[in-house]
Amino acid sequence: MNQPNVLVVDDDRQLQRAIRIGLSARGYSVATTASGQQALDLLAGDDFDLVLLDLGLPDLGGDEVIRRLRNWSHVPVIVLSVRDAQEDKIAALDAGADDYVTKPFATDELLARLRAVLRRTSSGDTAPPTLGFGGNLTIDLARSLVELDGVALHLTPTEYRLLEAMTVNPGKLLTHQMLLKKVWGPGYGTESHYLRLYVRQLRQKLGDDPASPRWITTEPGLGYRWIAEPDAPAK
Repeated sequence: MNQPNVLVVDDDRQLQRAIRIGLSARGYSVATTASGQQALDLLAGDDFDLVLLDLGLPDLGGDEVIRRLRNWSHVPVIVLSVRDAQEDKIAALDAGADDYVTKPFATDELLARLRAVLRRTSSGDTAPPTLGFGGNLTIDLARSLVELDGVALHLTPTEYRLLEAMTVNPGKLLTHQMLLKKVWGPGYGTESHYLRLYVRQLRQKLGDDPASPRWITTEPGLGYRWIAEPDAPAK
C-alpha cells in the first residue's frame, strides 16, 4: 500500500519539523513549505493525499490558498491555526477546508483528525490547473496568470476572480447574486452595478464584443455565462 502523501504548509519551521517527524514515523510521506504560492505550485505538479495548512502565511492567506485550490482540486485540507474565533473557523470551512485544528495541538489529536479526513474524503477528479479556450486564451489557476495570444493579460485581482469564476464553470448560468458572492464575498448579493462594471472591463481586456460575444454572454435579468468550450487536453 502506498504511503499517504501529505503537504505541510506552515511558516513555523519548528512546527514543520515536529509534524514531519511525527507523520514520517507513522508511515506518511511528508513535504513542507512556508509559502502559500509555493504550496499551490506543488499541488499543481504533485499528487498529494492531504494538506495541513496554516492560515497565517507570509504571502497568501490560508483562506485564499483554499479558495484557489478548490477551483481545480478536491484534495482534503486540514487547517492548523492559532485563531480560535468561531468566525475564522466558519470562513475556512466555507472556503473549502475539511477540518480545523487549533494550535497548540497534541500529535495524537492531529493524527486522529488526519485519519478521519482521509477516510471520509478522496481526491476525486482534479481539473487541469491550466485552462485553455479557443486556442489562444490560457488561465493558470495555480499561479493566477492569464495569457491571450501568448501575451500576459494584466487583470486587477477582482477582474481575475471574475474571470476565474466564469471559466471554471463553462456553459453554466452564473446569476448576479452567485457571482457577487463568489467574487466580492458573502456580504454582497444585490450590488449588480459592481458586476456590470467589471464585466465590461473584462470584456474590453479580452477583446470580447458583447454584440457578438466569443467568451461572455449576458442572460438578461439573470446573469452571465462563459460560452467558450475548454480546449482539449494535450496528448
